[in-house]
Amino acid sequence: MEKIASFQIHHETLLPGVYVSRVDRWNGTAVTTLDLRLTAPNREPVVDVPALHTIEHLGATFLRSSEWKEYILYFGPMGCRTGCYLLLFGEWTGEQALPIALSMADFIAAYEGDIPGAAPDECGNWLSHDLPMARLTMKRWAETLRREPHTRY
Repeated sequence: MEKIASFQIHHETLLPGVYVSRVDRWNGTAVTTLDLRLTAPNREPVVDVPALHTIEHLGATFLRSSEWKEYILYFGPMGCRTGCYLLLFGEWTGEQALPIALSMADFIAAYEGDIPGAAPDECGNWLSHDLPMARLTMKRWAETLRREPHTRY
């Protein structure tokens, strides 16, 4: 089997940022997979499951309601819990996607209220949420992006 692109990135030097993982094309349509790396892999603690679940719910809700909603294909957590994937229609660079990532991070960092979709009839694990930790994670990530906007592997 071929080693997939994301396994060819040196994770011991990877920093939090917004990176283009790959660009795929199907029938003339481009889809960009972005690596929204929230923590430094293997060097910083991973995001705990309840906080990452809350980031997923709030991030997906924000993105699908935002000015960029027609570009949003998917948003969800990485299995390693060091970030999320954002799939956008079209061909994007990390620099072009940075405003989307920052807007989403700022939204989550400031969010107050009920978590969208956190009800037993809307979510398969509706009790597993942590809004305070999700807010803190995204606040720290936004601060990092503003200070050092890493957008290239």
